[in-house]
Amino acid sequence: MTGARGGTSRPAGTVAAVDLGATSGRVVLGRVGPDTLEATTVARFPNTPVFAGDGLHWDLLGLYGEVLAGLRDAFRLEPGIASIGIDSWAVDYGLLRQGRLLGIPFHYRDERTARGVAAVHERMPHAELFARNGLQFLPFNTLYQLAAEPAEVLALADRALLVPDLLGLWLTGEARAELTNASTTGLLDWPAQAWDDALIAGVGLPAGLRELLPPLVAPGERVGALLPAVAASLGGTADVVAVGSHDTASAVVAVPMRADASAYISCGTWGLVGVEVAQPVRTPEALAANFTNEGGVDGRVRLLHNVMGLWILSETVRGWEREGHAVELPALLAAAAELPAGSVPVFDVDDPRFLPPGDMPARIGAWCAEHGLAAPSTRAEIARAIVESLAQAFADAAATAAELGGIELRTIHLVGGGAQNALLCQRTADRAGVPVLAGPVEATALGNLLVQARTAGFVDGSLEALRDLVARTHAPRRFEPRP
Repeated sequence: MTGARGGTSRPAGTVAAVDLGATSGRVVLGRVGPDTLEATTVARFPNTPVFAGDGLHWDLLGLYGEVLAGLRDAFRLEPGIASIGIDSWAVDYGLLRQGRLLGIPFHYRDERTARGVAAVHERMPHAELFARNGLQFLPFNTLYQLAAEPAEVLALADRALLVPDLLGLWLTGEARAELTNASTTGLLDWPAQAWDDALIAGVGLPAGLRELLPPLVAPGERVGALLPAVAASLGGTADVVAVGSHDTASAVVAVPMRADASAYISCGTWGLVGVEVAQPVRTPEALAANFTNEGGVDGRVRLLHNVMGLWILSETVRGWEREGHAVELPALLAAAAELPAGSVPVFDVDDPRFLPPGDMPARIGAWCAEHGLAAPSTRAEIARAIVESLAQAFADAAATAAELGGIELRTIHLVGGGAQNALLCQRTADRAGVPVLAGPVEATALGNLLVQARTAGFVDGSLEALRDLVARTHAPRRFEPRP
């Protein structure tokens, strides 16, 4: 077989994925070869935001400490790790001066973003922005967050780095911006794969902001070797390689789909519902449907819509637990599955009221009251209402994505943690009227590992070849639509 750089493919090799989600993180060892795709989680840790005096923040130093501990365990298990790749959630960043972090990075759910939206839209309405950057309106997109920054804080900074790029800097000393995550900022011209200087000036961001943005790097390119002090701490050395550092970009790599006939749902805290296309779709219809065009691996475009996702269910369960009630999620979902689908209301999961942390059952009740519907009352009813509402939102978004992308929708692939929720998978199939193929659960980590392995020459080929390897090693569970 031909290797990634020519010649004969090497036997299976080992790479390590750092995969940071909005509620948890993990370090995963991967053994990858032409017929091998094995992933072993060596560390898993929570990612809990912190309220400080000025708002909601990420505990980024705590996360970095967990990443180092996980990589240390990984090197103990496999000293011959060829490379490390980092992916995380999108849009959030750290500001630095001479390599020193200026404050704790804000969480995208912090309320400060509202003033950034107002400031940007005063200069460039969303429709005009969409024509430039192709992004759906989300109030926490990076350009809105930057517009909310005090001018004196931006003036102090000499670098702005998204979360995976910031961790990459701490590991290697090299400041880069990986393209798939950069595409979520609203500041990137994706077809040109360059920062959009005219847009940055047009929305009224400071003239010096452009100098804060680092050189861009594509998935599969080398970022740098571990710093000597880091390597000594970890007990091993390796290159850091850029992957699809937006976690959804990595997840889509590992969706075992036919891109011309399938939609995907990367379902965790968020539900990212879309299709893969060759070029951005910036039509009036895409704008009206509030779809976004984000960068994918190998220059593909992820045409998708952000659905609120399992955040609503997990925040509901956390609220009950804070009240002192023990909640077993499998038992809760089993009780919810016993209820008739028509016995609970379907509400709009994308209503902005469900974005911040808080009392989700009360917000669901308020939404129902405003729309003349009987609110669910028992825990099982609330859980079933959330599942039904998510399934309807997923089905609607998948159909719209296929229409906008010019794709005949024959299957929906649901990957990520939501693939373990059989009720959600089945009801999505029922409401969409097409089969749902669930899995792999760890799609994000697998996509991260696959891009690294291709760079190392352990596997080769296109995205389709990588997806074929996923299909051969991680067969999905099929849910047929029911009447």
